[in-house]
This record gives sequence, C-alpha cells and structure tokens, in this order.
Amino acid sequence: MSDESQKQLTLQELPDVRRCTEGLAKLLREHLQQHLKVFQPLLAPERLLGKAAGSKADAPDSERHISAIRQKYRDLAAAPYNLAAEFETHWLNLVGSRLDLQPWEYIHEVTDRGEKKAITMTSTVRWILCYKSDFSVLDAKKSLAGKQAPNLENLRQFALSALVMEQVIASLPGLPKLFAELRYEIKTDYSPELGRLPLVTVASCIPSFRPSDDLILAATGFSGVPAFIELVDGDAVRNVQDPFRRHIEALL
Repeated sequence: MSDESQKQLTLQELPDVRRCTEGLAKLLREHLQQHLKVFQPLLAPERLLGKAAGSKADAPDSERHISAIRQKYRDLAAAPYNLAAEFETHWLNLVGSRLDLQPWEYIHEVTDRGEKKAITMTSTVRWILCYKSDFSVLDAKKSLAGKQAPNLENLRQFALSALVMEQVIASLPGLPKLFAELRYEIKTDYSPELGRLPLVTVASCIPSFRPSDDLILAATGFSGVPAFIELVDGDAVRNVQDPFRRHIEALL
C-alpha cells in the first residue's frame, strides 16, 4: 500500500474511485484464481508430505518437512492459541488441497474528536493464500479476540493449514520469480491479530492507497460500519512498470 499523502481525495470523488477500485479488484482476483488452478497440483500438501497428507505414495524428504512443521506448531501452541502441545501427524491428513483466497485485512486507528476509533481496512489488491476450509481467517481472529466461542479443533487445523502452506511455498524457491512474471508478489507476512502465525500473501503489482483519516471518518460515518477498503489510483495503474520490458530495453 502506498502512503496516503500520495493521493488526496474528496468525498465527492470517492464513489467513482471506489467503483473503479472494486471493478479492478474483481478482475485481479479472477486472474489470480485462474493462475492458481494451474499451480494447484504444485501447491498440494501431498506433494511435500506424502502419505502423511493422504497420498498413496511417499514424498521425497517428507520427514524433514513434517519435522519443520511440527517444530513451528509447538512454537505456536502456547497463548494466544492455547493448542495441544503434542503434535499429531495424522492432523496433516485433515488439511485440504483446494486453494482459497481470503481478504487481507488490518486495523487502522483514526482519531475522532479526541477519541480513538478502530477501522477495519481491507486491501483490494492483496489476499491471503490458504487451503479451503469452513473456518476462515476472520473466524480465527474472532476466536483469538474472544468475540466468538473458541473451537480449538478448528483453530488448530486453521493454524496447521497455514504452517503447511508456508512450508510448501518455502520448498519452491523459484515460485516468487514465477509469480513476479505474472505481475504478482508472493511472500510470508504476519497479522498482529493472529500473533506469530505465518500467512502466505499474494499481492498485485498495482499499488493501493489509504485516503485521509478525515475522508475515512466521513465515509464510515455515513455507512455506520467501521470498515473501509484501500483504493486504487488510476494514474498508478497507468504507470505500472514492466520489469521484463525494462530488462530488454537495458540490453538493447
């Protein structure tokens, strides 16, 4: 996300910018989903974990990968997750293989007449890459924040799925470059609301920005919902650089 000072926006301009942003975000997500259909066999847990993830055959070096996941799980098992300390290998068989994209969200604090207000910001050009599950990132955040009754089994599988995804991505060192060629960045990041749990994120090369706090306050005041989306500047879209073209031009 670019700095908010790079783009000043008025309340009157907001509806048009937001409409364009939502259309672009939909297009970027659809393109990314098409790419992920091709990548799905490569990112399947069975490829890395073999029989432990439900495959009929062993996978090369699967014990090393399982050991790495086990250690990361133990580091994560304490508060705020409070999971069972002992890792059970058969849990890996419960991790799905279907890929899913979930919103990247974060809390942005704004000051309204001396009072701090928490606004949930959603990125329109960045997503969390995970294995499809009935227990979402939002469910995990609510559970850890005490906003819904914790289901430790669901929370455990959610955390374990994230650890498996991180391990799968780490086993493919050429993947970030390949994603970059497709104009996306794939990397591991952390959400303050989820503690030390690594999350694999995928972001478009098109930057987004957060408008001024005054505009966010005005918009959320009208809607009555403390949530807002990052926006995309049309000029930023037109100025997106092509690394491959720059490389060719440098050679010429």
